[in-house]
Amino acid sequence: MSELNEYKEDTIKVLIVEDEPILAELNAEFIQRDTKVKVVGIASNLQEAKIMVEKLRPTLILLDNYLPDGKGIELFEYIINNKLDCYVIFITAASDMDTCSKAIRFGAFDYLIKPVSYQRLKHSLERFELFLYRQSLQKHVNQRRIDELFNLQTKDFVDINRHSKGIEEITLQKVKDLFMLTDEPQTVDQIVEKANISKTTARRYLEYCVQTKLLIVELNHGKIGRPERLYKRLGK
Repeated sequence: MSELNEYKEDTIKVLIVEDEPILAELNAEFIQRDTKVKVVGIASNLQEAKIMVEKLRPTLILLDNYLPDGKGIELFEYIINNKLDCYVIFITAASDMDTCSKAIRFGAFDYLIKPVSYQRLKHSLERFELFLYRQSLQKHVNQRRIDELFNLQTKDFVDINRHSKGIEEITLQKVKDLFMLTDEPQTVDQIVEKANISKTTARRYLEYCVQTKLLIVELNHGKIGRPERLYKRLGK
């Protein structure tokens, strides 16, 4: 049983349930390249996994289905029956429809068949991070917000990097979401604070949104010195 306990409050805590030690370590090394993700434990069998879920309370479980003492789908059922608050992404060789159907019924965020492309895993984790971020924005939702949350489990995002150097989907969506919450114009400094990004990054994404007609920019000449740029949602 392997546990790693140092993490920040806003970190996405991940438990890996995988009986192949080398694969588990490779997955852990890969996903922790994202500074918001922390692998808090690696379980090699079903019994260890149950203990670690209860003790570590992970945000997300990367779950194999074929384990030495049972099946991963049993752990998922255990989580539901015990009302444990965590999400599951299957990473498994189980390609039978019964397992897949149960995973969908139980509410798996994603289902990846081995051997998994790390680009596909990265894509899944980015959608999960965005899913959590959108949930944190407000306590109440309308139909559009609900549709967005459900679509994150199925939406095939366009790879913006192929078209715009230095623009990532998840950061772009965070910036766009900030303008969906208000009709008021916002400054670069406000976006920096709310999205927790650098001023250089904020400017790049805001100008990209202006170029693609998502936002408009106005100049505020009210202060001494250079005029301040104010960004607004187009049409508002």
